[in-house]
Amino acid sequence: MLKNKKVLFVCVHNAGRSQMAEAFFNKLAAGKATAFSAGTSPASIINPKVVEVMQEIGIDLSRQKPKRLTPELVEEADLVVSMGCGVENICPAASIETEDWDLEDPSEKPLEKVREIRDQIKTRVTKLWSQGQN
Repeated sequence: MLKNKKVLFVCVHNAGRSQMAEAFFNKLAAGKATAFSAGTSPASIINPKVVEVMQEIGIDLSRQKPKRLTPELVEEADLVVSMGCGVENICPAASIETEDWDLEDPSEKPLEKVREIRDQIKTRVTKLWSQGQN
């Protein structure tokens, strides 16, 4: 059950995949649970293509900033979802449920591919939220 839980989405730069997942989750949860995101090696800005493809579906990431993954963020989370970055080798958290979503990094990809990645993330976040309601 994800109600009143905190989900941490982690990718390398916190500039694409994890930002999209955080936004989708928070929209679906509508305050019943909370998502946040971070990166193992955060970029200086959110990938502009990610901002663009999310804006296309009415989600504004233009004010978001990449954040560094810290042990404190991991400890605060009830569930950690890494997105192809191998977070388990960087910040082991034996007491935290962790899963990995092997997703392509949208950096350096054309807009069409970034849209595909966005849609994959939306599908997975929706499934996560739906399963967490049971």
